[in-house]
Amino acid sequence: MTERIVVVGAALLDGGRLLAARRSAPPELAGRWELPGGKVEAGETPEAALVRELREELGIETEPVERIPGEWPLKPPYVLQVWTARIHSGSGDPKPLQDHDELRWLAPGEIWDVPWLDQDVPAVREAATRLDTGPR
Repeated sequence: MTERIVVVGAALLDGGRLLAARRSAPPELAGRWELPGGKVEAGETPEAALVRELREELGIETEPVERIPGEWPLKPPYVLQVWTARIHSGSGDPKPLQDHDELRWLAPGEIWDVPWLDQDVPAVREAATRLDTGPR
């Protein structure tokens, strides 16, 4: 059995909205939307990978808040795990630095206005339940 590789996704929540990122590559994924994130490297915790990936992809400093229960299969051997995360104050606005060409903050009524990648749909559904809970 092959070792599974965890891909972390961030449900970035801000003011009751969720950040969606539109893929610019690879071609088969371009134009579809996802939760930003990436692969966990050897010796790295998923939380540390999430912070690193968001710094690399969006140029922001973040803090993982809670893991959304469950994991979702991607192309083998990858599995997706998602954390809610918040942007540190003073970090600035996220920008699509790599792999994405557009970002959009979605209010609860707008979550399904974008064509999400199929594998992100269950995670987005879970993340959306956390949108209307107000401040912690």
